[in-house]
Amino acid sequence: MTPKQRDHRTVPADRSVRQGRLAKAKQFLRVADEARELADRDGVADAAVTLYVHAGIAATDALCAGALGKHAKGQDHDEAIALLDTVDPSAAKALSVLLAMKTRAGYGHDPLSDTDLTRAERAAHRLTELASL
Repeated sequence: MTPKQRDHRTVPADRSVRQGRLAKAKQFLRVADEARELADRDGVADAAVTLYVHAGIAATDALCAGALGKHAKGQDHDEAIALLDTVDPSAAKALSVLLAMKTRAGYGHDPLSDTDLTRAERAAHRLTELASL
């Protein structure tokens, strides 16, 4: 018996959506990198991670738009990861890394570690680079 395939909630995404989401990914990434430079001095690591998460989400939308003509819709992170996995399993892993940090970075009371910050930076850059191809 094969597992039931999930019906992912998506929205159509044409070339202009892809370009717009990629532009947003690059904006978030640029500001996250600037915040990253401040993180050691000013304790803004969580803000940088939050921006990396948003960069990764926007890049994911651009990747899916380009490859599938649609991107995930809604708050279910597992659906977004599963949809991206159909495009590029390594990209889906990078998105998983970012989404695992989202709530703690944006809403938690304890700061993320330097290791988390580095992992978020790498994942967001990877997704944005893939979306730029």
